[in-house]
Formats: sequence, C-alpha cells, structure tokens
Amino acid sequence: MIEEALTLPCGHTVANRICKAAMTEGLADAHDRATAAHQRLYSTWARGGAAILLSGNLMIDRRYLERSGNVVLEDDSGLAQLRAWAQTVREGGSQLWAQISHPGRQCPRLANLTPLAPSEVQLDMLGNFGKPHAATEADIQDIIGRFSQTAALVKAAGLDGVQVHSAHGYLLSQFLSPRTNRRQDRWGGSLANRARLLLEVVSAVRARVGPAYPISVKLNSSDFVKGGFTLDESIQVVQWLNDAGIDLLEVSGGTYEQLEFFKPQPASEIRDSTREREAMFLEYAKSIKAVARMPVMVTGGFRTRAGMEAALTGGHTDMIGLARPFCLDPDFPVRMFSGQLDRLPVPEDRLVLGRGFWGPNSPVSALRALNNQAQAGWYYHQIERLGAGLPPAPGLSPLRALVAHFVNDFGRALRRKLA
Repeated sequence: MIEEALTLPCGHTVANRICKAAMTEGLADAHDRATAAHQRLYSTWARGGAAILLSGNLMIDRRYLERSGNVVLEDDSGLAQLRAWAQTVREGGSQLWAQISHPGRQCPRLANLTPLAPSEVQLDMLGNFGKPHAATEADIQDIIGRFSQTAALVKAAGLDGVQVHSAHGYLLSQFLSPRTNRRQDRWGGSLANRARLLLEVVSAVRARVGPAYPISVKLNSSDFVKGGFTLDESIQVVQWLNDAGIDLLEVSGGTYEQLEFFKPQPASEIRDSTREREAMFLEYAKSIKAVARMPVMVTGGFRTRAGMEAALTGGHTDMIGLARPFCLDPDFPVRMFSGQLDRLPVPEDRLVLGRGFWGPNSPVSALRALNNQAQAGWYYHQIERLGAGLPPAPGLSPLRALVAHFVNDFGRALRRKLA
C-alpha cells in the first residue's frame, strides 16, 4: 500500500502514502519571506519521492513567531517567493502543502516579549518565553480572519494544500487544553467551548479556499502532560471535525513541555507491541481512526518499511508522516519504493548531552529542556546544510548543535529587527 495513490474527500489525489511532515526551517529572510534556501531544500526532498511535502510553521501573524526565520504570510508581499518555492517542489515531482500556524505562548522572547495566548499561563522553559496576555474577543476574531487569509494566499501562490496546526502546544492546541485555557467565556471551560476556535478556523479556511482544495488538520492524540488535552477529548474533537469538511487528519502528540518525539527510548524499554508497530502515536491513532470519517496520517516513530506497511494494511492509518529521517537521508522514499532500503537512520540514541542525572530523563526540567534543544538544534543544522546545497553532517555533536542553534537564532532575530 505504501506506493498506492490516495484520493482525498475533496477529490484531490496524492501519489503515494509518504508525507514529509512539518519541520521548522528557519530559512526566511529578514522580511519573513521564503528564500532560495527553501527552494534548494525542498527540491532535494521532492526528488526523494514523497507524495506531500508539508512546510514548517508558516506564520499567520508577523508579530508572533515560532522562531526567527519563519516564513510569514499575512499579505501578498511574499507571494512571488512562495510561488517559486511551490514551483520547485512541483518540478521535483511532489506536492507542497503549507502548515499555517500561530505559536500562542510558545513565541520566544527573541520574537515577542508578551505573546498572545488563551490565558495568562506562562511557558517556563529556560526563561525563553515571556508571560502571555490573554486574547480578547477582538483578538480571537482577528486570529480566525488571519488563518483564513493566509490559507487563501497559500492557494493563490499555487501550493497544493493547507494544514491548520492544532498540535504540539501551539495556539489552537493551547485553546483545546484545560492546562493552558482557563477562560470562563464561550472560548473556554467545556470541551465544546475549548474546541470552538479550531472549528471556526477550519470553517473560515474552507470558506476561503473552496470545496475542492485540500485542508488538513494536525491534532494531538494527547498532550501527555497532567491536566492537558486527553485522548478521549481528541476522539470527541475528531467527531466534530468529521462534519467540518477536512481531507486529512494528522495525528501526533506532545507539547514543548513534553516532547514525546524527542524522548529517548532504549530498545530494552520498548514494549513488544510498540516495537511491532513502531510509531509512537499509533496506539492512540487506532482509537481516533475508529471514529474518523476522513483519511488519517500518523506521524512520529516510523523507521522500517515493514512497520509502515503493517500500519497501512492493518487499517490503523492511511498515510505515513515522517520528518527527521528526511534530514539525514533525503531520498529514502524512492529507494524504499524500489526495494533498496528497508530501515531508516535513527541517530536519536546518541543525540544527548549526558546520561543519568544530566541526561534527557533528568528530574531537573531545565536539563531536559537543554537536551530537547540540543536535538532540535542538531536537526536544524541538517536542514540548513540541505538548504545551502550541502550534504547532511551526521557526525555533528549535540553540544555544538546546541550552541549553534542559540547563536543562529539570535542572529536571525537581530537581522529581522534591523531590517
């Protein structure tokens, strides 16, 4: 099944079941526009054979970034660059879909000292995030309008689809979670109220792009934090999304506070059932798939063709989302299709700053956060190399990656402020 085409509810067809899931690129220029580096990076990935390439966070509001270097699309000033990016992907044989996003409280101080969030609940990670101010009714209506405006611009630029990001602790995900949404108005309290913003955003996006344009939603199966969004709540939101006219539901999980996809898991600690199915969110996705009337994509943890095929043939997912393997082995899909490759690289077990107390499972949250940042920085470095037309550098140390990540992000933020 991995090589079979899939026709989405809107009538749009994708060539196979592999999607490069979203990874933040940090390659935009000082005016938040796409660059030649995006074209080089994505042309490399497009030649690899995946049906869909999902962009990293494409921001709907220039005031609030996930990180400096994000592409922002709030008006038509960056359309020419976006068209060139999409054309490069199309020439390589893939489709480019834009993941559109608002970071909410996960907006670093380098971008904004007072981010916008459902409630004034600060993200306490290495002092990197300021205390947010709670969105007003006017702010919420502006957010809905911005998502729909950005989606319309994405379509106008010739991209093949759009994904509304409502996972990983970003703004729409924050509204869904009672941990971060403590509102007492119609946008908070009950799950129906907490899900209202996501459903209104999807409705507004559909109204702008029309019935035949693909819309995806990325949703957490669970936040994996105490007091957060749960699997049962996720299942209920999916049932509401069944009537919202979406074409692909991506299932993932975790937030900045609990990055499930960065947690090391020694082989001796992986249950047999998990090892057989590989993907870390697949058990959760099975429950979601039972109620979903749209195709489902599971992202996170797939590393063998056998595991991917088993998930597809077992009916647990309709598409396979992969991200980090593209940083080390950009053309793995075409080699997997031809039978030359059965297993993908898994460097995560050595991408840690220390072991024991100092390691990624440390009881000290700051040390866990540093290890997460080191892993993220390591992959950012690979993306930057591919964007520069260079091969990956698998020998990079996590400490060097961590330092480079902080230095580079500071430099991007400074250039942006001076532009």
